[in-house]
Amino acid sequence: MNFMVNQQEGRIVHIQRFPSPNPNVELSIITYLSEGLKVKGLLAEPITGEVLDGFLYLRGGIKNVGKVRPSRIAQFAAEGFIVFAPFYRGNQGGEGNEDFGGDDRADAFAAYLLLISHPRVKKVHIFGFSRGGVMALLTAIQFPDAASLVTWGGVSDMFLTYEERLDMRKMMKRVIGGTPTKYPERYEWRTPLGQIEKLFSPVLIIHGVKDTNVSVEHAYALETSLKAHNKLVESWYFEEVNHYFPPAINRKVVSDLCKWMKRQID
Repeated sequence: MNFMVNQQEGRIVHIQRFPSPNPNVELSIITYLSEGLKVKGLLAEPITGEVLDGFLYLRGGIKNVGKVRPSRIAQFAAEGFIVFAPFYRGNQGGEGNEDFGGDDRADAFAAYLLLISHPRVKKVHIFGFSRGGVMALLTAIQFPDAASLVTWGGVSDMFLTYEERLDMRKMMKRVIGGTPTKYPERYEWRTPLGQIEKLFSPVLIIHGVKDTNVSVEHAYALETSLKAHNKLVESWYFEEVNHYFPPAINRKVVSDLCKWMKRQID
């Protein structure tokens, strides 16, 4: 696999093959440029050689919490997508320091450009899990031609995250620079709900009602805002599920959301 992206943002500077858990999917660690930083991510390509849709996978967590898992990326690729999952700056050998829905959004934007420039990619879908929900929304706002957007257990409101995740407050104050009371503009910048009018992709919201990591209130707020702006939105709520779906339900939801994505471009 040899390709280069024309833009400086998203330009690939190094490709390293990575062992794949699926014989039908080829994995590579990609080093690419984001605001001049060499950032890393995982690329998964079905070996068929055919032209497919791209799938931008935006991880949750921060640092070693919620790292990109090769088996998960290969799982989505096996559904018929070319998948790219950025690790975000400062992670797994990448340059810079990770933010939390702040400057590191540029890493998602550059990853979108990388995918859309791949010679085997037609359109790009955006997927965000947990904290990746904010990253996905910001990326879809930045690229209104995105084929679709799926947010699964996704954050949509950074003020609400600070309020409900007492265990994350120290990290958020360190990374963002202070509290929402002291620096409301910094939390506002990281909260895409205020820019929903700029989002044009069809949206699918997936959330467990019993989620204690990212409360279902994030999903409700996003759905309400999308509907208020007459955007295309579908919601799948799971009454008895928390942040991490049981394996059988998880596999079914992966299959169903991939089918939903493909229907958006039919």
